[in-house]
Amino acid sequence: MHFKKVLLLVSIMGFYKVVGAQYADSILHAAPAPLFRDPITDGAADPVVIWNRAEKSWWMLYSQRRANTEAPDVAYCYGNDIGIASTKDHGQTWVYRGTLNLEIEKGRNTFWAPDIVYENGMYHMFVVYIQGARIHWGGKKRMAHYTSTNLWDWKFIDFLKLSSEDVIDASLCKMPNGLWRMWYKDDANNARIMLAESNDLYKWKMVNQPVISDSRQEGPKIFQYENYYWMLTDEWHGMRVYRSKDGEIWEKQGLVLDSASSRREDKPSGAHGDVIVVNNKAYIFYFTHPGRISHGEAPAGENGIIPFNLRRSSIQAAQLEFKNGTLVCDRNKPFDFWLPDE
Repeated sequence: MHFKKVLLLVSIMGFYKVVGAQYADSILHAAPAPLFRDPITDGAADPVVIWNRAEKSWWMLYSQRRANTEAPDVAYCYGNDIGIASTKDHGQTWVYRGTLNLEIEKGRNTFWAPDIVYENGMYHMFVVYIQGARIHWGGKKRMAHYTSTNLWDWKFIDFLKLSSEDVIDASLCKMPNGLWRMWYKDDANNARIMLAESNDLYKWKMVNQPVISDSRQEGPKIFQYENYYWMLTDEWHGMRVYRSKDGEIWEKQGLVLDSASSRREDKPSGAHGDVIVVNNKAYIFYFTHPGRISHGEAPAGENGIIPFNLRRSSIQAAQLEFKNGTLVCDRNKPFDFWLPDE
């Protein structure tokens, strides 16, 4: 006798749970919403996700904004550490682990938006470094290079010589010819996306012309999926999609994460994310400002301080899908979220 296999999805408080799945061929593993909130500062942003070969678990490293700090203007975005969260149940539960010790010089300094790659037994991290902490946007922003064998203990190598000393948001990808490429935002070049190349991750050669110059944007993320290279950039009202066959010429396409979803904390739009491709599925990790009407809406009060509900941020995950030659993302659609052991 054959039993009909039934999979019933029930939405409860923004989470999708699976019931009646004992006869199902596979169980749908729901991504928690939010995926992660920082329990110390409530300011997780700019996530990067990587497999920790030493711990045999997935790690998320992120800008630990000091969202629970009552200070003027955007001071909560300065004096940041790089926070760590890890999961031992394939992405279903993320646990805060602490922060990285990256200090180069004395004092309270600022670290933003890491990207990490693994090559020949070594992790390489490229992270923005700003001396000190500030009240308003500004400061010299340099790209710092660190190495590690375990993702905990990092050695400072050097500052990269790029197109200016006003650069942020590195994204790395190894090309078929063996060269590493780094895309990044240059604020001194009207927030354009620039490019540098290296054959060893230590010495970098600048490509002088902007790769993307049609608009201001930040947080580029480059990855391969469905026989294309993809670049997602943060336009502060969702992420712009660019497509390329060779990683050289980029075709501008539509937006993803540009409208709110009904999931808890998943609004108003998604910002500065990372993409992991596993088992032919592309998962995007991004942050939201769930207390805001729009991503950039954060007026200060009479005391010059932005209210806490407008400062805090949460990490979310969604699935990118390849349809009609481009990438789309329906954040309301249930999807199977499972990070396999790697």
